[in-house]
Amino acid sequence: MKIQSSLSMLLIGLSSIALAGNLESGRELHQENCISCHQAKMGGDGSAIYTREDRRIDSYEALNNQVRRCKTSLGVPWPEHQIEDVITYLNTTFYKFKTEGK
Repeated sequence: MKIQSSLSMLLIGLSSIALAGNLESGRELHQENCISCHQAKMGGDGSAIYTREDRRIDSYEALNNQVRRCKTSLGVPWPEHQIEDVITYLNTTFYKFKTEGK
């Protein structure tokens, strides 16, 4: 029974890892598609859009929704895994929201 429980926990952990986006891919996609707009709005390297005191993104769900809005506005043809990559990059680098089930 103990082995079965340990195996179940391992599988849950592995499935969580599989759901996470690719950090490096997300960084590259962000650099290629997002930075120029953020620089135009915020100046500098554009990262102030994420770190300002009055930022609008206050949860993982809000981050997910905003990335999808920007993707649609820009017309970038990201498939689901690339959307997840960008969300993972932004969350890891700037927001650090705890994610349920991930």
